[in-house]
Amino acid sequence: MRILFVGDTMGRAGRESLEKYLPQLKKDLNVDIAIVNGENAAHGRGITEKFCNQFYDWGTDVITTGNHVWDQREILKYIIRDPKLLRPENFPKPTTPGKGHYLYELMDGRKILVVNMMCRLFMDAMDDPFSSMEGLLSEYKIGLNCNAIFVDLHGETTSEKMAFGHHFAGRVSAVIGTHTHIPTADAHIMVGGTAYMSDAGMCGDYDSVIGMKKHSAIHRFTHKLPGDHFIPSNDNLMLCGVLIVTDDNTGKAQKIAPVRIGDILNETMPDF
Repeated sequence: MRILFVGDTMGRAGRESLEKYLPQLKKDLNVDIAIVNGENAAHGRGITEKFCNQFYDWGTDVITTGNHVWDQREILKYIIRDPKLLRPENFPKPTTPGKGHYLYELMDGRKILVVNMMCRLFMDAMDDPFSSMEGLLSEYKIGLNCNAIFVDLHGETTSEKMAFGHHFAGRVSAVIGTHTHIPTADAHIMVGGTAYMSDAGMCGDYDSVIGMKKHSAIHRFTHKLPGDHFIPSNDNLMLCGVLIVTDDNTGKAQKIAPVRIGDILNETMPDF
């Protein structure tokens, strides 16, 4: 299975990057499923029904989120109606709207479990992502009732993400980090056959501070006083993500490579 994952979509620049590059990437890379993190799509905070529909129109198959999932209040009702829009699996209340996983079936019958999980270090008060993942794996197993298991691991620290990846190596097809908006250079296949990358990066303007206009972020750091509200920067377009190839019988990852296309950062495309 050829899995394209696209990192945090940040504001208008992120949406325009997705619209511009995703349809062609799906064709050029022969993608079976495109998963996109959309938690910053709405002016940097959350996502709306309108933007979800745009994502689907541009070729997105499943949308993941993170700590900003509830920033747009309308999503509380919409997420119940859209099973392909995920919120983190490990929210502490079973009554939390929506789901944190979705079993996506391709037209040829192959199935991939897409999981949205959130870390705890320097993040919100969430349930243990390790035990939450163990619960899912008691029901879903690669090579048995699904052909692949993909995890969007939303978190601050590389240590927590790497520990999660190693702990589930061999039992999931891929663990790809999101949230920091900075693509990392550690894309590799762990022992056991799990594709891993600490952060896929973002879709948006990299002439910024993690997608926000520079002046307000700099003021916050230099003055330690409240300044202007953070506003997404929209002058440049960049799409960052990762392509993963898995074995349909075992669910093990065979290949992984970063995907970067657009302005500011050096572009790179998989050669497989």
